[in-house]
Amino acid sequence: MDKNQLRETYKKKRAALTDNQIEDLSIAIANQLLAVDIWNKKFYHIFLSIETQKEVDTSYILSILQGKDKEVLIPKSDFKTGLLTNFLLTDNTAISVNKYGIPEPIDGIEIPTQKIDVVFIPLLAYDEKGNRIGYGKGFYDRFLASCGKDVVKIGLSFFPPEEYIDDITEEDIPLDACVTPEKTYRF
Repeated sequence: MDKNQLRETYKKKRAALTDNQIEDLSIAIANQLLAVDIWNKKFYHIFLSIETQKEVDTSYILSILQGKDKEVLIPKSDFKTGLLTNFLLTDNTAISVNKYGIPEPIDGIEIPTQKIDVVFIPLLAYDEKGNRIGYGKGFYDRFLASCGKDVVKIGLSFFPPEEYIDDITEEDIPLDACVTPEKTYRF
């Protein structure tokens, strides 16, 4: 299938999930993540979940990161430039939901992209080679292209991979792994 077909398919799959299922599956993803060899790093970028899109609830992963005293960075989207800016999450970070339903920091301490060690990436679908599909605006592909070459790219998904995505381009940055409730896929 191509990206547009997969976007529609996976939006419907997520829409069919109940709030209790999302909670249970998100906790299972966080537990799977504990077995992934990433916990010796310092700077972790994580998205804040868009509840209306029924994304993986990252609050459980945030709790793990904070419990391990990691530096947590959260993105702010600039829809004019198509770029993400990363801000250090602190006790004083004020969060606001933008007009697209994305929870973001209002302001704070900006951290350069090159410092990021691990990126947890939202997605709608992905394939067995680690190619991912987001909402189609390219924010994460541009962001990942600006990260250091050793950054670890981890997708989070309720579902297993598709066999193949038809219309992958050179701008599409593949994942290193994708964590699901049942297992971690490595690419």
